[in-house]
Amino acid sequence: MGQSRISLARPPAPFIGPVMPRMFVFGLGYTAQRIAAQLARDGWEVVSTGSAGSLRFDDATAVRLALADATYILSSVPAVADGDPVLAAYGDALGRASWTGYLSSTGVYGDTGGAWVDESAPVRGRRAARNDADRAWQALGARVFRLPGIYGPGRSALDRVREGKAHRIDLPDQIFSRIHVDDIVSGVIAGFDAPPGVYNLADDFPCSQNRVIEAACDLLRVPYPPLQTLDQAGLSPMARDFYAENRRVANTKAKRVLGWNPRFSDYRAGLQAINSP
Repeated sequence: MGQSRISLARPPAPFIGPVMPRMFVFGLGYTAQRIAAQLARDGWEVVSTGSAGSLRFDDATAVRLALADATYILSSVPAVADGDPVLAAYGDALGRASWTGYLSSTGVYGDTGGAWVDESAPVRGRRAARNDADRAWQALGARVFRLPGIYGPGRSALDRVREGKAHRIDLPDQIFSRIHVDDIVSGVIAGFDAPPGVYNLADDFPCSQNRVIEAACDLLRVPYPPLQTLDQAGLSPMARDFYAENRRVANTKAKRVLGWNPRFSDYRAGLQAINSP
């Protein structure tokens, strides 16, 4: 299968010379699409797998040819029960790039009872495959970006409120961190010049999900959903898993090492930006 690349003529600001940087992205999903779009605007060539990508993941010949040509590689493919699909299929072909990155999850920290957690904390999340993938990418020398709840245009509390799918759950001590998708984009790009390691990309204001839903309702000028128990809300197993963990994610290392700061420092700023015409 041929390689269809996103390409612009304007050279990227960080690079000088005739060689155009090439990014290979495994899994062009919601977040990775935003990263790829920004790189394309900056003059990069981008090749990707995924439903919105240019290559099929299982087209090994085309994927390996593209990997051999890539200077940067980013995976946003989550681990499954039997391991990391990217490492299983193409792990031997990742070492040729000058930079590798992996979008991981702050779920690897597990439940901290609401306490702050940073990159020095042990990996002890409930999903063993996710924990193993995080460690494996570190072992490859990747920049591992651990992400909390991701929101942005088309995927936020505003959408859930509009669709009548928003819930307020009666768990007064529940708290978690989140990150606007565009702050992930800027964090990953800031990581291009950073040493290998783990970086938490989270905003500055962990809080309960109820506060986020209430802010979205305020912006849309609609009543708050009723306060319910988990059983009354009829949540899916995945949603119930979300409420089973409770932690605050520190972003100090990313600020210090990457020189990164979230543009949307809290949920209010992020929701207001999404809701602006």
